[in-house]
Amino acid sequence: MTGTKDRMLYLVNPRGFCAGVERAIEVVDRLLRQQGTPLYVRREIVHNKAVVEDFRSRGVVFVDELDEVPDGQHVVFSAHGVSPAVREEARRRGLSAVDATCPLVTKVHQEVVRHVENNHEMILIGHAGHDEVLGTMGEAPDKIHLVTRAEDVSQLGIPTDKAIAYVTQTTLSVDETREIVVALKKRYPNLIEPEKSDICYATQNRQDAVKALVGKEIDHLLVVGSKTSSNSRRLCEVALNLNVPASLIDGPEDLDPEILAGAQILGLTAGASAPEHLVQAVILTLSKSDWKLEELVTLEENVKFKLPSELLGLE
Repeated sequence: MTGTKDRMLYLVNPRGFCAGVERAIEVVDRLLRQQGTPLYVRREIVHNKAVVEDFRSRGVVFVDELDEVPDGQHVVFSAHGVSPAVREEARRRGLSAVDATCPLVTKVHQEVVRHVENNHEMILIGHAGHDEVLGTMGEAPDKIHLVTRAEDVSQLGIPTDKAIAYVTQTTLSVDETREIVVALKKRYPNLIEPEKSDICYATQNRQDAVKALVGKEIDHLLVVGSKTSSNSRRLCEVALNLNVPASLIDGPEDLDPEILAGAQILGLTAGASAPEHLVQAVILTLSKSDWKLEELVTLEENVKFKLPSELLGLE
């Protein structure tokens, strides 16, 4: 660092947990308190290393598939959603399943079902292998086509005069989907769009907040979030697309001294599945090196989702 000017750390709000993540974590917390262990969760309840490790330390068993869950046991479906085949397997095996799927993901599933019932071919804009994509595609495996890049559109084997509809993974970047939608419209003039964007409010708000941070002329963006978190990676991409370097960190242990030494102004945010205590740990570490903290509030969020109906009888 050169000169004596204060080194600034801009902390943006909104950041961190969204309503869907809060709901999913509350589901597991309540089941642990009310029914104890063993408690199984199919896939990571949310894509955050610290959250998963905390639950694992309290006795939660995370499994990849339901065949790892003994018959008759309690199992939670993660916030990312599951296919009808997974639900049917749980019923068939007598598993006591509680569905922690984010309501905004459920909305996308319902859109797929509605369009398929109207005999529309479906396009899903999303990333191959992501838990949410796997669940959504499971609603109509023979009718749904995955598109990840604009270049993929020209490879679709659907006749160009056919009416097709598209949905998107909820945790994508608005900027990256825009290019794909333009390509779809160009190839399919009868394209049916969602009545409202499938990209979740929290994903959009956090991306807009990063753009506001970039407006503060930050030298580097720090995003608290795990590598498995799609929305956290998108926050980094938003900054990179605006020519601002960005780092995805799980916590203060991932701070790069070389990056810190070369920066005068840092931006700090967190993905929708990242706990606030990790953000505060990063702030505490930086404060010891005399970074001056200032909060930048772009929007106040007040979204809450009701708990799943399966939990109502456990109150």
